[in-house]
Amino acid sequence: MVSEALRVRIAEGAYAGGLPSEAEIGLEFGVARTTVRRALQALEESGEIVTVPGVGRQVAVAGRLAPYERVMADLLDRIRGGALPVGVKLPSEAELAETYGVARGTVRRAVRELEVAGYVEARQGVGRFVSPAS
Repeated sequence: MVSEALRVRIAEGAYAGGLPSEAEIGLEFGVARTTVRRALQALEESGEIVTVPGVGRQVAVAGRLAPYERVMADLLDRIRGGALPVGVKLPSEAELAETYGVARGTVRRAVRELEVAGYVEARQGVGRFVSPAS
């Protein structure tokens, strides 16, 4: 099983710089990209990896991720899990900074990365909202 093989490699520290692409994993294991996506989804759901927009899939070790990446990964999990549904307004930067125990600049960077990736949209003078494209 692809997810089990990846799980072993993660435990061994083989992917400190990030996981290979879906295509590379598919070639290595001789499986279709759909199979690779299912394996990666299982690892994401179990909290072993996170998808960092603009960066790729990373091993989910809190000590290795920058603070903005941890905030971004958690917000992305909440969006994907439905806790932050499409159209809902995100809490303010100050509220998020307090929630995560980080500086507002850290929150600003995390939310900006989510905007660039299309998960969040800004409305001038109103706030940031979960994008319909997410």
